[in-house]
Amino acid sequence: MKKIAVLTSGGDAPGMNAAVRAVVRMALHNGLEVMGVKRGYAGLISGELFKMDRSSVSDIIHRGGTILRTARCEEFRTEEGRKKAANILKAYGVDALVVIGGDGSFTGAKLLSKLGVKTIGLPGTIDNDLAYTDYTIGFDTALNTVVDAINKLRDTSTSHERVSVIEVMGRHCGDLALYAGIAGGAEAIVVPEKEFDRDELCKTILEGKTTGKMHNLVMLAEGVGGAEELAKYIEEVTGLETRATILGHIQRGGSPSVFDVVLSSKMGARAVELLLEGKTSRVVGIKDNQIMDEDIDEALAMERKFDDKLYEIATALSY
Repeated sequence: MKKIAVLTSGGDAPGMNAAVRAVVRMALHNGLEVMGVKRGYAGLISGELFKMDRSSVSDIIHRGGTILRTARCEEFRTEEGRKKAANILKAYGVDALVVIGGDGSFTGAKLLSKLGVKTIGLPGTIDNDLAYTDYTIGFDTALNTVVDAINKLRDTSTSHERVSVIEVMGRHCGDLALYAGIAGGAEAIVVPEKEFDRDELCKTILEGKTTGKMHNLVMLAEGVGGAEELAKYIEEVTGLETRATILGHIQRGGSPSVFDVVLSSKMGARAVELLLEGKTSRVVGIKDNQIMDEDIDEALAMERKFDDKLYEIATALSY
């Protein structure tokens, strides 16, 4: 093992830069050369590789987004595209590749490994939707961003005695809505993993009004449906002024939290250690507060389990 490369792929997540920094400096500390790949798999196929040193990652630990950039790549979905990517790595003398991203990025790393490329994956996604790890890089920061927005919306919601429907990211995973809903004191949390009755929600809101409740916050994961549609329905049924707020990509930005910086640093360092140990086709995660690694095939095949107990607690505490 003499030279490794690192790339970020998929949606950006706070903490990706800290992970890149950890990979680069841990590799240099162990006498390895490091190449950065710009724009994910698209950049890999087009040969956008450059040498990285310690100064390449100076003053990025606190920055959101990714200095390596990220992009979609349809060509990489083809076998021909992946073979081209593998040949590019070979041409640059790269012995292994560290991929920071979500399940789609991991699938790409898995397919590259089938072509003989040594790969290690780091979970970079705000959705927290990878089953093998308790937390993903960027999830904690996104939560803090959402809760900050909730606190601001609560002020105006209370002033106008209205219902606020807040839509957060999470197409197939409701963790952002669940955790932020609890931390923000939401009266209702709507997630893809649980059945949802709009009329029951309206009934609950009306019952709250009779007890003197001045406002309501409803957390909605984007995978369930549109916030605008739900807000319109609530207003029609209850007669209460209802507004929808879609937080969108603001959830991806901002400086990473201390938790995400430390998590990224640990995971990045472990990725290099695994390569030095001669291991490949692994993904790094955290379980029971311990950094661990898992076979990439097994990790991708795992079924994600929703935290039903936490959802029950959220429901019990909402009214």
